[in-house]
Amino acid sequence: MKKTLIISILSLLVVFISCSGKNEEGKSEKRVIIAYVGGYKGLVDIDKISPDKITHINYAFVDVKEGEAFLTNEATDTVNFRKLNELKLQNPDLKILISIGGWSWSKNFSDAVLTSDGQKTFAKSAVGIIGKYNLDGVDIDWEYPTIPGDKGNVYRPEDKRNYTLMFAAIRAELDALSGTTDKKYLLTTAVGGFQKFIDNTEMDKAQEYLDYVNIMSYDNQSNEIAIHHTNLYPSDSYEIKSSAGVAVDGYIKAGVPAGKLVMGIAFYGRIFQLKKGTSKGLGEEIDKQIQGKGYTYIKDSLVNKDEYYRYWDDRAKAPYLYNFYKGIFVTYDDEESVKAKCEYVKENNMAGVMFWEYSSDPKEYLLDEINNVFSGQ
Repeated sequence: MKKTLIISILSLLVVFISCSGKNEEGKSEKRVIIAYVGGYKGLVDIDKISPDKITHINYAFVDVKEGEAFLTNEATDTVNFRKLNELKLQNPDLKILISIGGWSWSKNFSDAVLTSDGQKTFAKSAVGIIGKYNLDGVDIDWEYPTIPGDKGNVYRPEDKRNYTLMFAAIRAELDALSGTTDKKYLLTTAVGGFQKFIDNTEMDKAQEYLDYVNIMSYDNQSNEIAIHHTNLYPSDSYEIKSSAGVAVDGYIKAGVPAGKLVMGIAFYGRIFQLKKGTSKGLGEEIDKQIQGKGYTYIKDSLVNKDEYYRYWDDRAKAPYLYNFYKGIFVTYDDEESVKAKCEYVKENNMAGVMFWEYSSDPKEYLLDEINNVFSGQ
């Protein structure tokens, strides 16, 4: 009897272990790796995309004009849609979404979704695009509801509520399309990695309509001092406390489940000329910003070369370069910081990671590191 009981317990343990990490359908759960691909630049070279290393492509960007989602670059967009769909021959599970808005094309969101009729019209136009080109969902990148983004953007207090109602309208249209195609469509959004974005939206209500909330945990900025632009934790080297981890905590407190949150990774660095007399880089005064560079260039051409020495901020889990002789500071993500972010995602049961933007790291140094960390999940 005792021996039989022990065998039964062992059998249950084997079943539990074999089923852990699986969903209700028995399929292994897989963290998302969402790649933003810049179609706004023209034709996308799909030969430089590794579909087996990613789960989603967010095609950036679709514009908003006269209240509707609008293909400004239709001649190349339509070609890109066809070619991106061909990547599914290599990865049938790959999902392709249109990302609407972005920094430069968020000007008209507020006007487009100001009324109930406007919300429906905008939703129909967005879903119409994915239906026409056999895509898999809609990503909204409104920068930003209720507060200024790019110069000339329209914004108003009503955006806070209309942001939520926009998602409700899009979800309704997606569900209607699903009824005719028997296919599930995704609705996601890119959100600011700062508290003011959270305060000016209803994320607890909006998330009910969303599959993923992609936190743009990069582009932390100061007009005065050199800070990390994509650090995991706050640094001890300056007073500004913005970080990816702080943003994640903010969205969870606002009512977004961790399982819907996606952490942003920067595939590019920001470069600053510091004022004369600086000696250590991090936390010192900025003179001006210089054109940024992608990670492949930074790794191959700058790191520990030509007096651009790499330093590691262990508190922030972030690297930076500093050229003492030229007074140039570079803030970026590298393999070490990406590993820390991916481990954080796993430890906190988040959905996964996303990155901006694929072509900034053509040698896939960072994408390979993401896959290395998630392969052991």
